[in-house]
Amino acid sequence: MHRYDWIIVAIPIALISGWLIGTVTSVPMEYGMAAGFLLATPFVYDAMFRNPPIPAANVQRAVAAVVWHVLLLWMIIAAVW
Repeated sequence: MHRYDWIIVAIPIALISGWLIGTVTSVPMEYGMAAGFLLATPFVYDAMFRNPPIPAANVQRAVAAVVWHVLLLWMIIAAVW
């Protein structure tokens, strides 16, 4: 497997891990999902900014980063609220 294959595997594993923590343990689902998003964030940054697989327009990267941060903030707000 190549580097990007591992990143593609790591992101859903992080998100599913957060979901499992919220489902199986006494940790609230919102906290588990927020933790999963925080765990997946370094993999997303690595794939998008540090070592992108193909050259992409800056607009595409910016949109992807904004969408990821909106989801991350949404999960954190849901966990705290």
